Amino acid sequence: MSNPWIAIGALAVVALAIPLTMMAVSSLLRPSVPEQGKRTTYESGEVPTGSSRQIKFNIQYYMVALLFVVFDIETVFIFPWTVIYSDAVAAVGMTQALLPMVVFIGILAVGLGWAWRNGAVQWVRSPRATKGADTYE
Repeated sequence: MSNPWIAIGALAVVALAIPLTMMAVSSLLRPSVPEQGKRTTYESGEVPTGSSRQIKFNIQYYMVALLFVVFDIETVFIFPWTVIYSDAVAAVGMTQALLPMVVFIGILAVGLGWAWRNGAVQWVRSPRATKGADTYE
């Protein structure tokens, strides 16, 4: 019997060697074209103002992204439940098969209502993005 830590160590070496080798090869092969546009700060499609230490941008993008992640993960839980629903009803009854998912969807609905009430799902444009948008020249 060989030591299982040897396999873990070999896997760790390979896990480090592959990305480091890929970065080294790409740094040798890529063209270097320094431009001012490549050095500017980019923050999720928002045009930053101020220095790099005091960047101001609309936080609404992150709120919508976070809500998307929360409500996207729910499908990971709902899909398997729908696949086994008929077998679960036959095994434990409709109440015990349906009640946990109803509670889960209810908690999600309460969370969505809370986010909606607090304005987290409203996409608000920043004043910089709407400057000049009202004029049709």
